[in-house]
Amino acid sequence: MRVQVPGLGTRMKMRHQNPHSNRHKIPLLGFLCLMCICFLSAENRSYLHPYPSGFGKAVWQDTVKSVLAETTVRPNRPANPKSGNKTRIDLLFAENAKSDQLSLPDVEVLVGNVRLRHDSMYMFCDSALIFKVKNSVEAFGNVHMEQGDTLFIDGDYLYYDGTTQMAQLRENVKLINKTTELTTDSLNYDRVMDLGYYFDGGVLVDSDNVLTSEWGEYSPSTKIAVFNHDVKLVNPKFTLSSDTLKYNTETKIATILGPSLIDSEDDHIYSERGSYNTQTSIAYFLNRSILANEGRRIIADSIYFNRAEEYGEAFDNVIMTDTVNMNMMMGDYCYYNDREGTAMGTKNAVAVDYSQGDSLFVHGDSLWLHTYDIHTDSVWRVIQAYHHVRAYRTDVQAVSDSMVYISKDSCLTMYAEPVIWYGNQQILGEEIKVFFNDSTIERAQVINQALAIDRFDTLHYNQISGREMTAFFQDGEVYRVDVNGNVMVIYYPIDDKDSTIIGLDYSEGSFLRMKVRERKMERGAFIGKANGVMYPLEQVPADRKHLPSFVWLDYIRPKDKNDIFVWREKKAGEHLQKSDRKPVASPRNMNIKRNSKK
Repeated sequence: MRVQVPGLGTRMKMRHQNPHSNRHKIPLLGFLCLMCICFLSAENRSYLHPYPSGFGKAVWQDTVKSVLAETTVRPNRPANPKSGNKTRIDLLFAENAKSDQLSLPDVEVLVGNVRLRHDSMYMFCDSALIFKVKNSVEAFGNVHMEQGDTLFIDGDYLYYDGTTQMAQLRENVKLINKTTELTTDSLNYDRVMDLGYYFDGGVLVDSDNVLTSEWGEYSPSTKIAVFNHDVKLVNPKFTLSSDTLKYNTETKIATILGPSLIDSEDDHIYSERGSYNTQTSIAYFLNRSILANEGRRIIADSIYFNRAEEYGEAFDNVIMTDTVNMNMMMGDYCYYNDREGTAMGTKNAVAVDYSQGDSLFVHGDSLWLHTYDIHTDSVWRVIQAYHHVRAYRTDVQAVSDSMVYISKDSCLTMYAEPVIWYGNQQILGEEIKVFFNDSTIERAQVINQALAIDRFDTLHYNQISGREMTAFFQDGEVYRVDVNGNVMVIYYPIDDKDSTIIGLDYSEGSFLRMKVRERKMERGAFIGKANGVMYPLEQVPADRKHLPSFVWLDYIRPKDKNDIFVWREKKAGEHLQKSDRKPVASPRNMNIKRNSKK
């Protein structure tokens, strides 16, 4: 809106009473200047506040300093800026010029195609007032400023101070610097600092992005812009909304300096500190940033993200959550590649599955996820945990050197002397395989040097060993166990009346099948030749209390979810002997007498 400039007396009173009065008032242009040339000659300049209302210079500069502190520090403005040898504003041309040496000896009124110059800055307008003593100018109508061949500023009104080299433009302002264009209704341009700033809303456009904000500044020399309040960067591939943002129009890098959201079709990002290269789509986020897409969310102290290559890295206190499959990966370093379908975690890495109610925590030196046949109906995955693997759930714990799960076979394999604890029960062998059906355990197989122990108390242990052991599950509970090859059993039968131990039953055979109920052996039967002996408790020989392969490894058992990070080696002599034997086949259709085992 244009407002006619008040009279000389009124304006001088305003300046005297309030040197920081409203600077947004603009006189009528064009023919009013010609009709009222005498009136205009009696005018003094209206003061234009260079900073947002209620936002003093010191506060504004401190705010911008804090915003730029990460990568850029704005130099202090000289107290008495000088423009070199030529400090006077020169009149190059005007169709009409008039001055009144009696009433206003220092004011010259110019009308018609006015052209002015101050050092390397050229100014053009319809009409102007030159204040000779103050070395300043007020320009009206079709204002245009040029500096070299790279900086152009247009507007409806200009006040320019030749001493401070501060230009204040109002209404329909447009700053053009090569391929960058800034539009606003209120712009102050500091030639000394080569800095233009607005405080009443503005839009900056370059070849790649459109940025809008309530307050902002732009430096043509550094190509750096800083935006505050209601900031929005619109790119064809995403939209960035922020509280405070720094942007380089040359490198196309946006530096996030406050709470920000980046939304695209595929992902959503929240960050309070970081940088985003809008050309290469490479970003680096700090301060517990969040990246979410397709049911996955990553939170970390810092995140490296390459949108074009579809991969990222997360550092320190990483939490990668899959809300669809109800699991997460945590650690101090995580990597993922959506294009290849891979993910990896290391440095205190732990995988957590919370799909079954009670969470399962698995730790290894490194955790890997590989996806195959991506974007097909036959997609399948391989999950690997390598070295020093420890797992904890309140009802089950495990330790092994490595662990691999293949979704195609629904099989989990534990390698290198794995041990599993289930309450008072311990199972170990050279290798353990667990087969699933719709996320429910179907059977578990212990291959070579299989040993199962059920602790009755600190002195008495029920024990079964064999070359191979297979447990069958129904509704998550074991109902049958088959032991095959060199089967040996130590069993303490219990008196049903008083639950005391009757004696020790030792037996051997080639194949044993047991029925299990409520995690206890209900009955068992050997298939084929078998022999055994029952010892009264007080007559048990010392060498019959434990099987040759007996070892109770409770001291390496994870105690809780935090203990999975503490690796404890087995004691000397408690490792399994090396073996090259392969799994043996279970007897089939054996029509032989069964020796019951009670």
